[in-house]
Amino acid sequence: MYYPFFRGKQFELITIRDMADLLAAKGFVPVIEPVRESLGGLKKTLDAVRDAGGSAIVIVNPYHGDHQENGAGITGLLQEDFNGVDTISAGILLRHDMTVEEVMGCYRKHVDHHPVLVHSGFTEPKALAKELGDSMPDLTNIFVEDHAELLYRRNFGDSTRILVRDGFRKQRNADYVEMEEFSELHVTYDDLGMAGFGDFLMVGDAYTEGGGPAYAVAIHITFIDPDKDNVMYIYHFVSKDKETPTDPAGKFAQALEKLIEKLDSGTSHILETEAIKEFKGFHAKGHFPGLGYIKKLSMKHHIETLADYLG
Repeated sequence: MYYPFFRGKQFELITIRDMADLLAAKGFVPVIEPVRESLGGLKKTLDAVRDAGGSAIVIVNPYHGDHQENGAGITGLLQEDFNGVDTISAGILLRHDMTVEEVMGCYRKHVDHHPVLVHSGFTEPKALAKELGDSMPDLTNIFVEDHAELLYRRNFGDSTRILVRDGFRKQRNADYVEMEEFSELHVTYDDLGMAGFGDFLMVGDAYTEGGGPAYAVAIHITFIDPDKDNVMYIYHFVSKDKETPTDPAGKFAQALEKLIEKLDSGTSHILETEAIKEFKGFHAKGHFPGLGYIKKLSMKHHIETLADYLG
């Protein structure tokens, strides 16, 4: 039903491991694009997903990061450590520079791992659909919405179709407005003929190799507004200090104070998740857990919020 799209950085993988039980219980399927050369963290994450009885999709031909030239290591990991594990699927990223022949070659190479096609810029949908032929009803196609509009998706109507929308408008931390709309896809995906939906959480589809100095610290918190047809919105709680790259702990405290004030207002619509409880704990103790951990908590809260909404 819900397919969160992760890039395989450290805290993204830790988020999946920490939430493996909830993801499995709700039938949520993380899609992971490995971007780090070392695959130890990925293996540990897939072990956690499998042990929890969950499912995951691993991109075997990443567009970003250390494996973009050669995904053989990822393929080897699936073949050696997850051979016969039906719940760990090979995701094939269909990019603008791929031909139908290349897609089908990758598909056949990974046929033992129930390949899932992830459409992100591919330009020959009709020819590919014809080539897939009778296998279409057993196939899952995931469409990144910005690269696969309605006419494109119609070519794969006989398959299980998932629509992924990037609801996070990434910009400099200092430039975020306090609140904006994130997505209504969790409400409307069925109306669009989709079997499920996904997003890029509060990281966004735009890939950056590493973060620069934090001139401002932002805490991104999603919420569903029942007064507005259950549309999901996102708060951006940004520190007051934005001029220098110093004192991230002090800036986190400023951003956290804004979050606590919003929670205390009683009108925030923010769900009291386990992640929010951790934020409250940091506020009570005056503790700064590090910027990566803050992002992890925001992702955790987002998943918990959708898990609550979807029952």
